[in-house]
Formats: sequence, structure tokens, C-alpha cells
Amino acid sequence: MNSPSGKLQLLDVKSPAIRTLHITWFAFFITFVLWFSHAPMKGVLTAAFDMTNAQWKALLILNVALTIPSRIIIGILVDKFGPRHTFSFLLMAAGILCSFFALAQSFEMLALARFLMGFVGAGFVIGIRLVGEWFPARQVGLAEGIYGGWGNFGSAAAAMILPSLALAFGGENGWRYALFTISSISFLYGIFFYRVARNTPKGSTYFKPKKSGGLEVSTPRDFWFLLCMNVPMYAALAVLAWKLSPAGVDLLAQPFVTSAYVILVLLFIFQSYQIYKVNAEMLKAGSVPEHQRYSFRQVAILDINYFITFGSELAVISMLPAFFAETFGLSPVKAGLLASGFAFMNLVARPGGGYLSDRFGRRKTMLILLAGLALGYLTLSQIGPSWPVALAVLATMTCSFFVQAGEGAVFAMVPLIQRRMTGQIAGMTGAYGNVGAVTFLTIYSFVSTPTFFLIIAASSILGFAASYFLADPKGHITEVDEDGNVQLIDVN
Repeated sequence: MNSPSGKLQLLDVKSPAIRTLHITWFAFFITFVLWFSHAPMKGVLTAAFDMTNAQWKALLILNVALTIPSRIIIGILVDKFGPRHTFSFLLMAAGILCSFFALAQSFEMLALARFLMGFVGAGFVIGIRLVGEWFPARQVGLAEGIYGGWGNFGSAAAAMILPSLALAFGGENGWRYALFTISSISFLYGIFFYRVARNTPKGSTYFKPKKSGGLEVSTPRDFWFLLCMNVPMYAALAVLAWKLSPAGVDLLAQPFVTSAYVILVLLFIFQSYQIYKVNAEMLKAGSVPEHQRYSFRQVAILDINYFITFGSELAVISMLPAFFAETFGLSPVKAGLLASGFAFMNLVARPGGGYLSDRFGRRKTMLILLAGLALGYLTLSQIGPSWPVALAVLATMTCSFFVQAGEGAVFAMVPLIQRRMTGQIAGMTGAYGNVGAVTFLTIYSFVSTPTFFLIIAASSILGFAASYFLADPKGHITEVDEDGNVQLIDVN
């Protein structure tokens, strides 16, 4: 796995850790190809189902709606059952759901399939725990960055591959055959993943939470803090319901939207009760034993930073092609090609952020990257028709480096907080990224593009201030296995 200098040898496929990294990022890559398979098919889908622009926008909203709660659920499942079983199940389920989308004969069926496909977007959480199990603290940031960067590239790969594949099949159902093809690959890879993946290196223990259903915390103060941090996730889902209401794209009648609000309140109450049950003993005792404590503040800071980084990335990717086309009078094809540079930076920026975090420290790296992110979005707010197109592209790619490197720095730290709950911590952090996307896209619908970029830059200042209180992991994490044996895990 390691060279004499301690660097990752990514071509050393004989190393179990490197092999695990490659099969895991490819699993994540497949889920993103399927999750974003609708985007490059816009033209053929709108024609086949005679969709209005409002209906297409509703489809985009539905595609991300389920991802917020599903990342929390998948986080719980991966901690309880392990990444091997969870990722295998998700890949096979993704293949079935994408086939359901390909079989749609009406817009209503298409919309239901896209809503269910939001579950596939939770695949990212699983690999965070798996990669964290296989790599030491000094390399985990880079390894997680490679996993996240190459996996995220699946959205760009979908745009590059699927239209050509549909064209190759030909006919009015070419898009369906293209989706069936990637669905089959996902299902078969789920079987392959189950056969070859392992949760931990040979001889290592896979630590599980003592109880399932909610995140364990260490103090009563952290318990109330956790409940407060859950509120924005439900608020984001309420915003999505509002967007589908008559006041938004008018896909759902008001009684259905009102019912959705009631269901969200009941779900929040239910989740809060589950969290209480998991932490009831701690609340009675006043805290957990010193050696088992962790600071939930660390988790909250990472949530905020992923809200800003990944949330702004999803929002900007959604509007950047139109921004280039309108600002510089470019064709949709050329504007989309130039705007794609923002997403392409994932391949180097996210691993770069993880490497910097490993090399220079978690807190210092986060502060530098968030400062760069703020300056990057401030620069984007100044782009206008008088700018050379090449300079505008350079500015967006520079900004995207800080955005995606920041994402890599966030998940370089997630596995180092509390090993047995890495899935749940990753799930909550990942969900906050989607909350950020909903928030920023909602803001974008009300303000001008320069103001939109300025608001993101201002939010970066909040992340910078929060990161000042981030503590670099030091020493060891104390974990207790199922037999009650105490083990120390190095986080330096």
C-alpha cells in the first residue's frame, strides 16, 4: 500500500487497500452515473413525454428530494451492517430503480421513478466508512479525496456517455436501452462488490454503534445541539415541497403539499425520539465515560463547511451553463462545455484537498481553502460581458479548486472523529451538502447572478469563522468491540 516515503501507490493493485479503494470509488462512480442519468437526456425526455419547462424543473427537484433523508438512513445501515452488504444492496437497488425510470410510460411514472432515484445519491456515504477502515490517518484524506473526486466524476461521465449510447441504439427508445445498459452494469457490479469487498483489513475489528436509530453523543449539551442541527434538513425538505406546490412549479395540489408538511413534522418528532432512546442512558448519567467521548461540535463544523462547499458546487453546476450562454452569447453546447470545467476539477481538487489536510493539518487546511473559496466567488460575482471568455473560465476553475478541495478536506476528517459512527457522521455531513444546494438554488431564484455569488462568498465567511474552532484530531480514538475489549485507533 505504501511506498518508502509513505505515499499511496495507486497502481499497486496487489495491495488489498489500494484494490479496495479502486473497487469502492468505481461503485460510487456508477451510482452517480445512474443518479444523474436524466440530465443529458433532457431533449429526448421532454419530447417523448411532451414536458413543459416547469415539469422538467420539477423532475430536477424530485431527483434530490429523497437524498437528504436517505443519506441519514444509509449512514445508520452502513454502521450496523457494514459497507460490503450496504453498497452491494444499493448498487442492485439502483439498477432496478433506473430500469423503472427507463420503463416509464407517463410523466407521473417518470416523476415517481426520479423521486425514488434520490435514494441512489446516498451511495457516497458508504465508501467514506469503507475507505476510512482501510487507510491510516496520515493517508486517509488523500484516499477519501480520490474516492470522492473520481466517484463524483460519474455525473460528468453520464453527460459524456449516455447521449452517444442512446444514439448508438437508435430509434425513439434508444434512451431507454441506454439506461437499461447502465442499470445492468450497476446490478452486476453490486454482485461483484459483494464477492470481492471486505469491511476491514484482515485481523481488524469492524466497530458498530451500541444502539441503532440515531447518532450517539457524549453530553446532554451535545444531545440538544444534535436536535437543533437536524432542523435545517427538514426545513430543506419543506422548501422542496413548497417548490412543487401551486406557488412553485405546480406539480402537487396544495392538500398534498400540506400533508407533506405534516409528515415532515411527524418524522422530525420520530427521529428526535429515536435519538433520545439511543442517548437515554447518557442523559441519565450526565455523560459517557471520558475515554469514549467525542465533540459533536466537530461534526457540526464539518456539516456547515460541506453545506457551503458541496452545496454551492451543486447549485453553481446547475446554473453555470446558462450563465455563460447569457453573459457571452455562446451556444448551449459551447456554454455547457466551458462550464463543465467546474465539475472536472473534482478529479484533482478533491484528492488535493485531502492531501493538503493530511500534510498540513485539518484545521489550517480548512481555513485556507474557505478563504480561497470566498475570494473565488467574489471574483465570479465580477464577471461580465467585457471579460475575455478564457479569463472567465480560468476564474471559475480556480474557484472550483477551492470548492472541491474544501470538500476533500471535510471528508479527510470525518473518519477521524469516532470510527464506529463514521457512516452516520458521513451521512449527516453529506445531507448538509444537499441542504446547501436547496438553500443556494432557492436564493438564486430570487436574486441576480452577481448577488448569488456574493451570498455564497459571504456564507464562506461563516464557515471560516466556524473552522477557527475546529480541533485537529490527536492521539487515539477509543473503541470497544462486541466482546467488551478496548482498542485504540491512531488518528495522527
